[in-house]
Amino acid sequence: MSVQWSLEHGVVPAVFKSAYITPRLKKPNLDPSDVTSYRPISNLSVIFKLLERLVCKQIMDYLKNKCLSPQLQSAYQPGHSTETAVFKVLSDVLLAVDDGNVAVLALLDLSSAFDNVDHDTLLQRLQTSYVLDGALIGWFTSYLHARMQKVHVSSSSSESSVLLFGVPQ
Repeated sequence: MSVQWSLEHGVVPAVFKSAYITPRLKKPNLDPSDVTSYRPISNLSVIFKLLERLVCKQIMDYLKNKCLSPQLQSAYQPGHSTETAVFKVLSDVLLAVDDGNVAVLALLDLSSAFDNVDHDTLLQRLQTSYVLDGALIGWFTSYLHARMQKVHVSSSSSESSVLLFGVPQ
């Protein structure tokens, strides 16, 4: 089964959708007995990571060509970063104040937001907002459904579990 076949038929082979999760301390000075001190590292096959990058490149080109990417989107945009996003917000606040207006800034903490994404909602959004259909929406459906993971620590592994929410990273 080739990468080309996967893209043409909208199917991600099951063998690619199984990950070993290895917990790693976020920082060396954190308490190793506290589970929140760890970051889960998802280990997937190299071929699958290449397939993901290829699809990401194609999707980004599609969004750019169809003008579907939000103008102020900073993530996954060449030349954009959190710094450019902060600069834009600061610029808007300063312009409002210079014009004699009141500027109010509300901030949201979206940490772990990807862990709570409902797969069916995401797929529906891809279809309606980004006009993905056919083999491409099939590929994303296959990509998200029936994903398995095991936690691997030292020489021990947990039982496999199915991911029902979240976006694999």
